[in-house]
Amino acid sequence: MTKDSLPVALITGAAHRIGACIARTLHRSGMNIVIHYRHSADAAESLKKELEAIRPDSVLLLQADLLDTGRLPDIIQAIRNWQGRLDLLVNNASSFYPTPLEEVAEAQWDNLIGSNMKAPFFLAKAAAPMLSECGGSIINLVDIHAQRPLKNHPVYSMAKAGNAMMVKALARELGPKIRVNGVAPGAILWPEEGLSKETQQEILSRTALERPGNPENIARTVLFLARDADYITGQVIAVDGGRTTQQ
Repeated sequence: MTKDSLPVALITGAAHRIGACIARTLHRSGMNIVIHYRHSADAAESLKKELEAIRPDSVLLLQADLLDTGRLPDIIQAIRNWQGRLDLLVNNASSFYPTPLEEVAEAQWDNLIGSNMKAPFFLAKAAAPMLSECGGSIINLVDIHAQRPLKNHPVYSMAKAGNAMMVKALARELGPKIRVNGVAPGAILWPEEGLSKETQQEILSRTALERPGNPENIARTVLFLARDADYITGQVIAVDGGRTTQQ
């Protein structure tokens, strides 16, 4: 028996940026939230306080390095101990940085493939038994560069291509009890290390809507896939303002 009738969502890398926006949106829709973070303890605590001011005892914080796959079953067990259910896994945590071919190191390969493929795959594996009990779903944050590689980011682009195939493969493996989908953002938030204004404008000029999106665009799509799309599985929805219609 569950401790609370509200659905529970686990969001990885949820302390900042798009992950935090997804957490707010799902919480507002009536879900209890598990905020995973790696290093961002202060931001995670702040987000927990913000959400629990709205609905007390509705947020669980879990710190973990997702590349330590031996820890992943512990994450799921902590959620079972907390609420006794898991309805949604959002694989949002991801590393992103350039790896030009002439400079790329094996450690960067391990990190980018690990955070974008290995960790979400094995977390999905660990979560699957609990998700199946609720007829839950998994949503991966993919990237439009899974289809069209980003210059100087070959390893990241390849990792996200694998992440996109993971959506389809896990949909086959985990159906009919668990749905698996993906969301592929376009120009939503510029990288934290920044891009020149010229580069940003060049990107937007190749976007049909000629403007950037915002994290709420991604969060609302995640909510749609989790709550309203009960006959959609194995799909990756591009939320990119039409960027992928352009060369």
